[in-house]
Amino acid sequence: MGFFKSFFSGKASNPEEEKQKNKQKNFEIFKYDGMRAQRMGRADYAIKCFTEALALQEDFETMGYLAQVYIQSNEPDEARKLLEKMTQIEPEHTSTFLTLANVCYMQEDYAAMAEAAQKAIAIEEGSAMAHYLLGKADNGQNDGIMCIAHLTKAIVLKDDFTEARLLRAEALTKMRQYKEAMEDIDAVLAQDPDDESAILLRGKIKEATGAEAEAEADYLHITELNPFNEQAFLYLGQLYIVQKKLTEAIALFDEAIELNPNFAQAYHERGRAKLLNGDKEGSVEDMKRGLELNPKDIQGFTGQYGNQPGNNTTNVLGL
Repeated sequence: MGFFKSFFSGKASNPEEEKQKNKQKNFEIFKYDGMRAQRMGRADYAIKCFTEALALQEDFETMGYLAQVYIQSNEPDEARKLLEKMTQIEPEHTSTFLTLANVCYMQEDYAAMAEAAQKAIAIEEGSAMAHYLLGKADNGQNDGIMCIAHLTKAIVLKDDFTEARLLRAEALTKMRQYKEAMEDIDAVLAQDPDDESAILLRGKIKEATGAEAEAEADYLHITELNPFNEQAFLYLGQLYIVQKKLTEAIALFDEAIELNPNFAQAYHERGRAKLLNGDKEGSVEDMKRGLELNPKDIQGFTGQYGNQPGNNTTNVLGL
């Protein structure tokens, strides 16, 4: 009777089929629980769910979600392994190579970043983002000429590409091509008059070309616009030191440290201002505090401050 019942109902008993259905059901539960956890900001739980889902089924979309969570959790090594696997599964998927390039940038592996960007360009020549990331990789390898060439291609493809224009302006500034750099800065500020990175870079160009009052105005504008922009405080304080406005520099760095007590470079620069102002004891205290907070920020420090400001600062874009 059991045979005839299953025959007429169309539901033959098949243990393997039931097993596959349950496996698929569990996969979907883990996958969608992971997606919900990711939306709720529960990265740890999302990672567990996506990992369990992938143990049941090698799903490209789920791998992409897991890679995103690893990136958000500052685990670039895990993200990179997953993304490299995804490029093998779907080698014509441009966005995977773009994400991989960004992860390689996080790892400061600029050669691998360039390779990923080039593969994205081979798939999609018209990808402005791919050309931008290739330029960014060139910048990381200190190849200014190729950096500018690839960023120019990105800008040709996308005229309002702010990040590409800012990075090209920075590369041009390094090469002292100030007029061309200002053209990019002006284009960015035409879109957003309060773009902090563009105003800071304009200030550095003004300073480099002797227009110190205009540079000071730009730096001050940013400290008023965003009191938590640390680079603006550094640039303004360093300018005050160059101008021998030591009292103003110390007061400015006092303010910066009050806003962020862990601001290592502010301690370093305040210590330099104090030393030039004759306060050796205060200078040593600031030097020690700066080194305690971040030894890497004070590169090559030997116990004496350099004569020139800005030796230990990152550039405007933090690259």
